[in-house]
Amino acid sequence: MSHLWTSEALVAAMDGRPLGPMPDGISGISIDSRSLQPGDAFFAIKGETMDGHDFATAAVKAGAGLLVVAEGRLPSLGRLTAPMVVVEDVLVALGRLGEAARARSAAKIIAVTGSAGKTTTKEALRHVLSAVGKVHASAQSFNNHWGVPLTLARMPADCDYAVFEIGMNHPDEIRPLVKMVRPHVAIITLIAAAHLGFFRNLDEIAMAKAEIFEGIEPDGAALLNRDDARWKLLEKMARGAGVAHILGFGENARSTFRLMKCELYADHSRIIARIGGADIAIRIGAPGRHIVQNALAVLGAAYLAGADIEKVGAAFADLSAERGRGRRHILHHPDGPITLIDESYNANPASMGAAMALLNATPVSGEGRRIAVLGDMLELGEHSRKLHAALASLIVGTGTHTVFLGGPEMRALADALPAGEVETQYRTGAEELKPLLLSAVRPGDVVMVKSSKGIGFSKLVEALLGRFPPDAAAYKAQ
Repeated sequence: MSHLWTSEALVAAMDGRPLGPMPDGISGISIDSRSLQPGDAFFAIKGETMDGHDFATAAVKAGAGLLVVAEGRLPSLGRLTAPMVVVEDVLVALGRLGEAARARSAAKIIAVTGSAGKTTTKEALRHVLSAVGKVHASAQSFNNHWGVPLTLARMPADCDYAVFEIGMNHPDEIRPLVKMVRPHVAIITLIAAAHLGFFRNLDEIAMAKAEIFEGIEPDGAALLNRDDARWKLLEKMARGAGVAHILGFGENARSTFRLMKCELYADHSRIIARIGGADIAIRIGAPGRHIVQNALAVLGAAYLAGADIEKVGAAFADLSAERGRGRRHILHHPDGPITLIDESYNANPASMGAAMALLNATPVSGEGRRIAVLGDMLELGEHSRKLHAALASLIVGTGTHTVFLGGPEMRALADALPAGEVETQYRTGAEELKPLLLSAVRPGDVVMVKSSKGIGFSKLVEALLGRFPPDAAAYKAQ
């Protein structure tokens, strides 16, 4: 079995102190005893609510090859006989291991940030680059102060490409992370009203995202959304950070990676994109205009990383949306199918607009209606009420027939929707909405569930899937 790290390299990278007989090496890295695989190293990270040292016994029972623990917690682990590497601070040690992983790698490194579309773009890169090489990418949305070093430390020495998502909700958060990642290509998907609770305006958000430029490798590239209103500001900041190559993607005529033609369908898109001076026709398996924009960024990054664009382009055909990020299910009702679009993982004004556009582009069948089930957008601070009320413009006069709203902030949208034009139901949260929604849906409907993750609207998705189990044949036909 090949090791992710030999014990010798692991100890050296972290400047740790080995205790007990060390294994030859470790097969993986875990910070959660519940998902730990036998042979993994368990890093006992202390988080805001939990301390990994409290789960050291569980990690040993699960088959941990060794434990990485803090010197200060050693007395409380006296009874454990498992091999350990003792360090001052476990998270700092994980960061050092991540930096060692980056130093030993010959992979092309791509980093992604932005107000919306980070995970979708990262997953699309993982998917299409897998057609041309071995790819390592962060699991789920591991994009913060522990997720990024963990993803780096897990990077195999022999991968061809590695993709990192870097998130932030306040200034100075991206800077230390991108200096660990040191990407050859850094993508900013778009700048929009997300995390506005920590910023005064969109320019401040753009400046925080621009911290990603500070870690780009000397001959590396910044890949920016040419259709974004903050393009000029980001370009100026990239230049100021000394980025060698600043390139744009989008519909704008000056885009380096340009959308020439676009046909949107309910369950896929067809585009012609100009990449490296040549036009390429692509079928994108996941629907939505916002996915097309992300695909342009992916094509641009793949081109800059030296990947075979024909193979990358072909791989888009079987790209599918992630759970909670636009995945669609065909639900089985005795009298006909119901389409469910699951957007329950994240929400801000930009992604809300993209989701509503997707709902309105999805055809109903028979007497069906378009139903939007919308929950609070979090972290918008003092702007929250205004931004929730402004969503009315995405609903009034469109093909959306019925709206279910939940969460304290959504009260502003309920008040803003004109009586009589849109059938509206408002409740304080997901639990209160559940019986109303389950009794309201009928054959032919298209139901789209969209909210920030913390509002728990995934429960509504699960309730619909439970009441009307997906029609396997129809789902496959999609």
